[in-house]
Amino acid sequence: QVQLVESGGGLVQAGGSLRLSCAASGSGFSTNAMAWYRQAPGKQRELVASITSGGYTNYADSVKGRFTISRDNAKNTVYLQMNSLKPEDTAVYYCKFRVTYYGGTYSIDYWGQGTQVTVSS
Repeated sequence: QVQLVESGGGLVQAGGSLRLSCAASGSGFSTNAMAWYRQAPGKQRELVASITSGGYTNYADSVKGRFTISRDNAKNTVYLQMNSLKPEDTAVYYCKFRVTYYGGTYSIDYWGQGTQVTVSS
């Protein structure tokens, strides 16, 4: 069983920066795509950024130019560098890993517990 542990959330003023980390624990698997989602109060969860096993990235239009997703395969970790933060970025951020167990023939998605990001004006 894979477990994802998130860190790096907190309170920051508008224009500030935060870096979120999400590390997978466990063994016997390889990681495919990684992604960050967020959910603001009263809103649906939305995809913020994703990165494939080959390093290709995609971003929501609202964060392009401000957020950067990256991964460290040796550490089974995904990062989200958030710069020029705005109050509308306030949300709970969740990481998601798609993994394949060694010898397996299909992939499974795992979610982190969520970390709160609050941006004050």
